Amino acid sequence: MNYKNRDESKVRAKKHLGQHFLKDMNIARRIVDGLSGHGAYKQALEIGPGMGVLTQFLLERNDFTTYVIEIDTESVAYLKKHYEQLTPRIIEGDFLKFNPNETFNQPFAIIGNFPYNISSQIFFRALQIRDQIPEIVCMLQKEVAQRIASPPGNKDYGILSVLLQAFYDIDYLVSVPPGAFDPPPKVQSGVIRLRRNATAALDCDEKLFFRVVKTAFNQRRKTLRNALKPIGEFPDHPLLTKRAEQLSVNEFVDLTQLAESFLPQL
Repeated sequence: MNYKNRDESKVRAKKHLGQHFLKDMNIARRIVDGLSGHGAYKQALEIGPGMGVLTQFLLERNDFTTYVIEIDTESVAYLKKHYEQLTPRIIEGDFLKFNPNETFNQPFAIIGNFPYNISSQIFFRALQIRDQIPEIVCMLQKEVAQRIASPPGNKDYGILSVLLQAFYDIDYLVSVPPGAFDPPPKVQSGVIRLRRNATAALDCDEKLFFRVVKTAFNQRRKTLRNALKPIGEFPDHPLLTKRAEQLSVNEFVDLTQLAESFLPQL
């Protein structure tokens, strides 16, 4: 197959949708190759396929069936024209409002060059349906990708690191320069892979866990005793002398259990 961005009917990149179309075919293939297809799923959903640069490689895979979801009507028309075999599996809409049960009755992977302005929202939505998503491979702004993959004790470690690492094992795969896109973004990009881990549920109240993590990092330079004051006065505990970036996922679970001890209504 001759892989190319079909310039004769190129889709116009729309700033309000955060569109930057990947044009480097080697990077596109590497992203698609990042999906292990390890048998935990037989379907994959590409978010924001644009002109199908990733899609063309996904359609070559015979270990899963590819679906795409696209909010841009111009891109949808382009895909229907150039990838006719995909037409029945093109979902026109917003992933953030997408009900997977209307399309999938089994686990499915997620892949995509995520719009950088809503990448965090995509992850929060994925967390809500995490038991349906065994694997995610995506391209993001590099600093966000590094933050998500960062271990405790690193300055990049943050809210998304903890929340996603609670349920996924995460690998940073490759960095991508601005010149790989049209139009080029003003930032570097990075590709990461998330694979669902064995944690079925946290050993604490999940909503409170999210609240503790977010509150802790809101004032990350303070010790946790001071950073967590908006939640309440915690009983003495060695973890409270540390800062948020020093705690592992399991230690945040311990801290949440501590909060539960004086917030019985939760």
